[in-house]
Amino acid sequence: MSSSAAALAWRRTLRDALMRGSAWRGAASARSASTASASGAAAEAAAAPKKVPPPPRKGRLLTGAMIGLAIAGGAYVSTADEAKFCGWLFKSTELVNPLFALLDAEFAHSLAVKAAAHGFVPREKRPDPPVLGLEVWGRKFANPIGLAAGFDKNAEAVEGLLGMGFGFVEVGSVTPLPQEGNPKPRIFRLKEHGAVINRCGFNSEGIVVVAKRLGAQHGKRKMEETSSSASPSTSDIKQGGKAGPGILGVNLGKNKTSEDAAADYVQGVHTLSQYADYLVINVSSPNTPGLRKLQGRKQLKDLVKKVQGARDEMQWAEDGPPPLLVKIAPDLSKQDLEDIAAVALALRLDGLIISNTTISRPPPAHTHPLAQETGGLSGKPLFDLSTNTLREMYVLTRGKIPLIGCGGVSSGEDAYKKIRSGATLVQLYTALAYGGPALIPRIKAELAECLERDGFKSVQEAVGADFR
Repeated sequence: MSSSAAALAWRRTLRDALMRGSAWRGAASARSASTASASGAAAEAAAAPKKVPPPPRKGRLLTGAMIGLAIAGGAYVSTADEAKFCGWLFKSTELVNPLFALLDAEFAHSLAVKAAAHGFVPREKRPDPPVLGLEVWGRKFANPIGLAAGFDKNAEAVEGLLGMGFGFVEVGSVTPLPQEGNPKPRIFRLKEHGAVINRCGFNSEGIVVVAKRLGAQHGKRKMEETSSSASPSTSDIKQGGKAGPGILGVNLGKNKTSEDAAADYVQGVHTLSQYADYLVINVSSPNTPGLRKLQGRKQLKDLVKKVQGARDEMQWAEDGPPPLLVKIAPDLSKQDLEDIAAVALALRLDGLIISNTTISRPPPAHTHPLAQETGGLSGKPLFDLSTNTLREMYVLTRGKIPLIGCGGVSSGEDAYKKIRSGATLVQLYTALAYGGPALIPRIKAELAECLERDGFKSVQEAVGADFR
């Protein structure tokens, strides 16, 4: 993209934002005019424009900040090359992100998802450092940093999130039937500790809605591939995934009132697996009654066999079925971990995600006034607990299956520690809520520095390095 083209794009973005506002106000006036009756008195009353209540002050602040950034960006881009402009754009989000902290936590989350869904987030145009590239499950990841499930629960913003530079994005958890989840408020910030407590309870729009969204994205991707003039790759390693240049994971959950958990997961597989680069069985959320009992040896074995069977009986192209992973909790005994490892190895699971949120309150979060709130804790206080669980599982599985390290990652050094502890890939979520989009390129750059500092030529060379 040339500087002039980038400037034009910024002007269009600003124009569209302003036109949407005008269109909304015009629609409001039209609706008021349409209610006029034939009588003179009524017509005269209807002709008087109705007062449209102004948007909330916090909303005006966010809108003003975004328009200000658009204007500033338009002025800056005319003299900047693409790489510098991209860097500036990510950096500029640090000015907007603190405003989200003024909003209710769940509303701020919803607003962030909508922003990503409608393109109001920076798009990474710079290539990732080559040292970050790796291949897992026959697919090429541009980098090992992914977005964990829970952020984009209903697959509203996959393209925008992948465009920000994540190597992979996991949507969900998705339940078969729509459900509202637990009563609000259900998300609590522990700002001093970079942590969050949530007790959402698998709030989901359901697999039908999610399937429609993913189907539309998949169709768009196929059309782009068909119309592309580039010659197809001769490599056996698939470039990118089903949703675009990055890899898409779909995290499956069960409905709260369901009496047959396996049937719920099987339904998710039948409906959504065709759009996924990998699937996840989530049996580790602390906010759905009885869910964590499915981590027991017999229960997990029976569940995985049924889900694998459902996946394998479907018709698949040359790529074959999507890999199947299980997401586990960090609050597990040594015996629990041994049982899970035994099932994973015996049934040849394609991977494990370690871990979900914790029901404990590790220091220093245990002293926070909100620590007594029920729900799962995520963020920095979870890092040590989840990493220790990761290390134990790496030893138990002898590194034979890919592990995804999740929990408390907020820097490149954190991601590097997860990788050295046995993680092939790394996920984050809470850190994005606090750090915003600027966090993503920073973590990737820091991780590349860590690898090069210690003499590793690739991420894969560093996996499990602490045990060698």
